[in-house]
Amino acid sequence: MSLSPFLIALMGIMIPITAIIGAFVFIIVKTLARARVRELEIRERIAMIERGLVPAPEVDPRGFDRAMERYERHSERSPGRHRRAGVTLMGVGFGLMMLIGVAGDNMESGIGVGGFLVIIGLAFFINSLFDHPRDDYPLAGSRSTSSHPGPAGPIAEPPRRTE
Repeated sequence: MSLSPFLIALMGIMIPITAIIGAFVFIIVKTLARARVRELEIRERIAMIERGLVPAPEVDPRGFDRAMERYERHSERSPGRHRRAGVTLMGVGFGLMMLIGVAGDNMESGIGVGGFLVIIGLAFFINSLFDHPRDDYPLAGSRSTSSHPGPAGPIAEPPRRTE
C-alpha cells in the first residue's frame, strides 16, 4: 500500500496543528477545573463562616501562601540588594569598557559606554550605604521590649534578669 505525496504532506501539516489545538484545549480544561475547585473552596469557606466557625488560614492555602510570599518579598528589601546591584552594574560597566576599548581599538568609546554603567553601579552601591536594615524598625503591634528587635517571627519573651 503506497501513500500519495499529497497525503504525506497533509499528515506532516496536521500533526503540529493537532498538537497546538490539543495544547489550547488542555489549557482551557485546566483553567475551568481550577476555577471549579476555587469556587468549591470559597463555598466551603462561606459555609464555615455561616456556621459561626472561623476558617483557619490553612483552609485557603493558596491565599495563605500568597500572603506569606508578599511578606517575604517585602522583608527582603535591604541594603544588600542595592549593594549587589551596584557591584553587578560596575562589573558589567568595566567589562563593556574592556570589550569596546579592545575590540574596537577606541578606548574613549569604551570608557564612555562602560563608564556610564560603572557610575550607575557606584550610585547603587552608595545608596546601599545610606539604607537602614529592615530590622531597625519594629513591626507594628510588636510587644518586644528589648532595645534591638530580633528577626521577624514569633514574639520572644523579654530577657530575664539574673542576679
